[in-house]
Amino acid sequence: MQKYFFHIAYKGNRYHGWQYQPNVISVQEVFETCLSKILKTKITVMGCGRTDAQVHATQFFFHIEVDKSWDFDLLFRLNKLLPPDVAVYEIIPVQEKQHARYDATQRTYDYFIHTYKNPFLSEGSSLYMERDLNLTDMKKGVGLFVGHKDFKAFHKGPTKYKHTLCNVSSAKLFVDKRGNRIRFQVSANRFLSSMVRTMVGTLLEIGRGKFTVAELEKCIETKALPEFITPAYPQGLYLTKVIYSYLDIPARADFSPIMQLAEDDWKLL
Repeated sequence: MQKYFFHIAYKGNRYHGWQYQPNVISVQEVFETCLSKILKTKITVMGCGRTDAQVHATQFFFHIEVDKSWDFDLLFRLNKLLPPDVAVYEIIPVQEKQHARYDATQRTYDYFIHTYKNPFLSEGSSLYMERDLNLTDMKKGVGLFVGHKDFKAFHKGPTKYKHTLCNVSSAKLFVDKRGNRIRFQVSANRFLSSMVRTMVGTLLEIGRGKFTVAELEKCIETKALPEFITPAYPQGLYLTKVIYSYLDIPARADFSPIMQLAEDDWKLL
């Protein structure tokens, strides 16, 4: 058997997430269908994680195992067959024991907000028409995420994990030069379902003055958030970086118009 990692990206608006689900379209299903057609055998892909419905990925990896390699340009054929909102950047031969999901040591998500109605941002950023968000308090809230380990409070729905511990290595809040676009970035070894969107929903309530930083810290410690805090909209969320001990490829940040702002256009708070 031979194993390959596929370095990909996708715009998630019309997909019901990465993971295959019956009766809805997923990114995983699209890849399995296209690869099976090209390679003329049933192909199953294993992703580096899961993304929710309408969430995007500017960097994502999956692996496949095949009996023998192909003798044609699979990268070209696959990109020709895939829909316009999905792309493959590289196909990388890896060792048999290397695993796209279990070997990932760090994942980074970016969440984008625009506070004014803009039809050109509507599918790649979340609209929250907020006039006076308290960014200072929101930054204080962001700082708490690095200081804690258990993120059970940020997992919505029935508990399906053996544990809810996550090692958050970095959490940052940015604002653009005009002050009307916000970017939240967080890196960790693992994330729980809806965790990042719930973090953003919590920060927005802090920014509105309806929730305090002290209340947030207490909720993290007691592992429960108030019911009025809901996950932020999905279309503003991107998986932007996945790192392995043996593989660290620069993300293709130019994939999405929302991320085409130069780094120096974002001011770190």
